[in-house]
Parts: sequence; C-alpha cells; structure tokens
Amino acid sequence: MRMEGAWDRLSTAAGVIGLMAFAVAAFTPAAAPLDRWMASAPDAGQADAVVALGADVDPDGRLPEDSLRRAVEAVALYREGRAPLVLMLGSRNGPASEAESRARLARGLGVPASALLTEPRGLTTAVEAQRSAELLLPRGARRILLVTGAHRIARARRLFERAGFEVLAAPVPEGSPASNIPGERLSAIGRLLQELAARALSRLHGGA
Repeated sequence: MRMEGAWDRLSTAAGVIGLMAFAVAAFTPAAAPLDRWMASAPDAGQADAVVALGADVDPDGRLPEDSLRRAVEAVALYREGRAPLVLMLGSRNGPASEAESRARLARGLGVPASALLTEPRGLTTAVEAQRSAELLLPRGARRILLVTGAHRIARARRLFERAGFEVLAAPVPEGSPASNIPGERLSAIGRLLQELAARALSRLHGGA
C-alpha cells in the first residue's frame, strides 16, 4: 500500500510539472531567450562553395518553409558573389529529393546548372558533412558558407570542420520563438529542445 501511495504521489507530481512546463512554453516568451542563446551570428567573407543543409520535402516535391528559407538563402549568397558554387543537400521523400527540388528552384532564380551540385543521400547532418566532403574537397572547395537554422549552426559547424572544411556560418531564422501564438511558441521551443538533445547526443558519440 505504501508503495502504491508513493507511485500515486510521484505520478501526480509528474503531471503537475508537465502542466507547468506546458503553460510556460505556450503562454510565456520562454523560447525567445533560449533561441538567442543557441543562435549563431553570420560570418563575413568569401568562400569556395555554399552548402545548404537538408530540412524536409513533401512527397510531391514541394519544399516546406524551413527548406525553402535555406535554399533561398543559398541562392542569395551565390548571387551576392560570396561563392561560385552551390551544393543543395536533402534526402528523398517520394519521387523527388529535397536536393533536386531545391536545385530546380535555384535554376529558376538564375543560378546556372554549372554552378549547382546536389546530394540526396544524407539522412543526418554527420552524413551530409561526409557526402559534402566527398563532392567538394576534390574540387578544391574547402572554405564553405554553411546554411542552416540559426540554432543548428553550432553543431553543424563542428561536424563539417571535422570533415575537413573551414566553415563560415550563414544562419537563417526558423520557427517563431517571439510569437504570441501558443501553438507557434510550443513548436519553437520543441525545435530548440530537439536541437539541444541532438547536441548532447553528438557530443556523447563523438560528433556522430
């Protein structure tokens, strides 16, 4: 009976803590300072290539917002003359890969096919770093502008440096941490906590 009572109290406490955490995440701007702490500032300078990390793609080939932001930023950096080559990453989800869909977008925005590379086989950031090295390092493209979410740059930078690159950060904003809408706040803090977990696992497994 004592054991059952202890489990009941523990369950009640866990439920209360969970409700409090939900309320803080949904009804306060708690995600905003966490986002600022995790975000990286952009680096200046020229590079040998722009590398846009994968995000997601719909089965019909359409690019969701995060993927579209990264692809457009990569194109903008190319058109600014920051690098002569663009590598679009992104795995396959149906007939078309994210990388291929991004490359079509880039061509439509004026990037010539000769300046575009695609790599659809990376399912994790670590694999994307390895695949990027296989494509770019033999071309002499060692200094890269790395395009991904602002709060993801720190972990991605370590992985790409380990693969042999000199990395310039090219972060893009993702999510709405300063939003007043509870659903957007929850989504934003969920992204940030997911990235914190990914950082912890990356360190635990030596960057894998």
